[in-house]
Amino acid sequence: MTKLQIRNHFLLFAAALIWGSAFVAQRVAVDYMEPNTFTGLRSLIAAVFLIPVIFIADRFKNGPEACAGEVSGRFDRQVLTGGALCGVILFAGSIFQQIGIQYTTPGKAGFITALYIVGVPVFGIFLKKKSGPFLWIGVLFAVAGLYLLCITSGFALGRGDGWLLLCAVIYTFHILVIDHYIRKADGLRMSCVQLFVCALCASFFMILTEHPDPRMILAGWKPLLYAAILSSGVAYTFQIVGQREVNPTVASLILSLESVFAVISGAIVLGQHMTTRETTGCALMFAAIILAQIPRRS
Repeated sequence: MTKLQIRNHFLLFAAALIWGSAFVAQRVAVDYMEPNTFTGLRSLIAAVFLIPVIFIADRFKNGPEACAGEVSGRFDRQVLTGGALCGVILFAGSIFQQIGIQYTTPGKAGFITALYIVGVPVFGIFLKKKSGPFLWIGVLFAVAGLYLLCITSGFALGRGDGWLLLCAVIYTFHILVIDHYIRKADGLRMSCVQLFVCALCASFFMILTEHPDPRMILAGWKPLLYAAILSSGVAYTFQIVGQREVNPTVASLILSLESVFAVISGAIVLGQHMTTRETTGCALMFAAIILAQIPRRS
């Protein structure tokens, strides 16, 4: 494994950690803002936050993209096309998840959404993305771990679950599209474009379907800024930059650790005790990541 791959694996782990710990902030924000309003504002703030980060990175040779060596370092066609497409996909996935989670438990929503770990290698077959046997075993381990972690009672498809399944499919394409464009695109710039496009889409539907209240938005500024700067600005950038030179199925497995970090964060921050079932689920998830790193025979 090269130094670039080690660094990018770490960035994907960091993205999953941020998303898992930001779950509380996103849940709190629901009390203040409707889905499109929240998604539009957090994406816009995150995009603006990245602008000075891009200029700072450009001034230092050892910036986030320095070791990639193949990126242009400007808003070229790859960045604009990839960022715009990812932004539309990200918007659709975020909204479908927000609609679906209203009608089910957070645990069940997390399990169904994270099924993109199955979708990525399946769709990858058609894109000639090879996955060795250990990687497929890792996917099975991860699904079992997610089930133990997220589903505490009987599982049955109900109202809203169809939206969450659509969300899982959309996030599958999000990972695969990033994998396609990030090989020759500047990660920071692509993330910035993605967030601006996501904000534009959300704002359009906000104007059509919602009635944002400025007083409520100001009242919910803390969870909004947390979700905007960390969950969107930092974590989505880590995802895009981190996927370079990483198998998309491996990337999906690492990113699915969001559910594990959400449970661990709840135990540490909120004092919630982890059950034996949850601990077993976490162990299976981490075992899946280890299995995914075993080299495939030539």
